[in-house]
Amino acid sequence: MFTGIIQTQAVLKDKKKNRNQIRLTFELAKPYRFRKGESVAVDGVCLTVTDFKGRKFSADVIPETLASTTLGNLDVSQKVNIEHPLRVGDALGGHWVTGHVDGVGRIQKKTKQARGLSLQITAPADIIKLLIPKGSVSIDGISFTVQKIQNGSFAVGLIPHTARVTTLGHKQVGEFVNLENDLLVKSIQRFS
Repeated sequence: MFTGIIQTQAVLKDKKKNRNQIRLTFELAKPYRFRKGESVAVDGVCLTVTDFKGRKFSADVIPETLASTTLGNLDVSQKVNIEHPLRVGDALGGHWVTGHVDGVGRIQKKTKQARGLSLQITAPADIIKLLIPKGSVSIDGISFTVQKIQNGSFAVGLIPHTARVTTLGHKQVGEFVNLENDLLVKSIQRFS
């Protein structure tokens, strides 16, 4: 379980195909000691650490994850957002994020505002229908409040800090992002 509060970034150092899966190796911007088998959110996707040494860690990505997230399209040297798993007693600063991505969206518009940026993101209909104005959504693993929903897209605002410490501040119009709807909204919809 995660919170959508990004702790650091990492750079993809290696991408190796192994049968029908891919092993991704990342180098963290700052040190962190993983345990083998521990979860880590990479651009909002929950992965299992299969190997680590120093600042580098590896994770195997299966076909389902490659097909339903942006991870299969990562290029070597590309930066990603990293969040370590929530531990009992940790502050819940964002919202409940599982790392089970619901789909991929695309940045449709990026507007500079007096105090940050505004992003408009197009998304599949099944994601849009579960968004609530002033509700939560995870974009590339970052917890956001939905500002507006219209015509197959939604808008969120990035404060300068978020734009600076995550990859979203540098992503351009047309780039793809991982989206995860709020767990509580999905649960209510499923059992209604």
